[in-house]
Amino acid sequence: MALSAGLRCCQRIFSWIPVVIITSIVLWSYYAYVFELCLCNLSFCFPSAVAYLLVFHACFVMFSWTYWKSIFTPPFSPSKKFQLSYLDKERYELEERPDVQKQILIEIARKLPVFTRAASGAIRFCDRCQVIKPDRCHHCSVCETCVLKMDHHCPWVNNCVGFSNYKFFLLFLAYSMVYCIFIAATSFQYFLKFWVGELPNGPAKFHVLFLMFVALMFFVSLMFLFGYHCWLVAKNRSTLEAFSAPFFQSGPDKNGFNLGFRSNLLQVFGEERKLWLLPIFTSLGDGHYFPMRSQSESRNPLLANEERWEEDGGSDEEGAGKWNLPAGGRQILFGPFGSKVHLACTYLPEYS
Repeated sequence: MALSAGLRCCQRIFSWIPVVIITSIVLWSYYAYVFELCLCNLSFCFPSAVAYLLVFHACFVMFSWTYWKSIFTPPFSPSKKFQLSYLDKERYELEERPDVQKQILIEIARKLPVFTRAASGAIRFCDRCQVIKPDRCHHCSVCETCVLKMDHHCPWVNNCVGFSNYKFFLLFLAYSMVYCIFIAATSFQYFLKFWVGELPNGPAKFHVLFLMFVALMFFVSLMFLFGYHCWLVAKNRSTLEAFSAPFFQSGPDKNGFNLGFRSNLLQVFGEERKLWLLPIFTSLGDGHYFPMRSQSESRNPLLANEERWEEDGGSDEEGAGKWNLPAGGRQILFGPFGSKVHLACTYLPEYS
């Protein structure tokens, strides 16, 4: 036990190394740009230096804010409604026949808004967390918990990217690109002057040269990653779903959650457009249930479970949020080709 605990402690310490590397590079870039370039070499051109510094600090603040939120926003886990009760857990563990265990989970899931299945057709159940997995929820072996709408575990933020912080992660990529391209664009002319010898040699020369190369290198890497996640948002898929399509009762469907570009965008960024560019949680839904493109009550009888779950009270009294139902208990939107899309209740986190 002591050895295992020691290994876990070492793993947690080493997991912060990528974050320390990124933080060190950013702090160095701040010193190189502000002090070595602007204050030391642009003092002769005061208006340009002031303009550069104002825009640079705006980019730096937004980058730091989004990076902080991506790192320290804890991933959301399934609520207690998805945990097995003591009697159900005892009945499930004592039963040795897989078919009967599968039937027990089906009976329990009838009270929950669960529509996706395992590849075998069984209810998705996490043996480690002892919960029935909500749609798009997966277990992270690094965080050792089930994560709502898990996208991937990112070592550069030392956190799981999922429902709680996916918007923050996208903004982090976007502002990182803006930060890098601004540094590269504004330092390019001084990079050339240092290169041809128009500016005096000194420590600033090497800082500016390396600053230019590092900014371009990171920009190219981030451009591909950000473009990929923009494509995922447009299709309303997670990274895991892009590699393995979610299974429904009718079989796998990679477009099962695709509502059309505009609705897909709202799922991540919310309806308050003035908050889209700020790392403030505005995503729609609760992380437990997601509207589907072609699912309807006539095709999937489990849709009635959503109503039953809402009547029972969608959240725990001790939870960190409230369930807010629109008039009539459900909203109906029209997705692609006029198909009806059922929206569940909205989850509004309360931060203490």
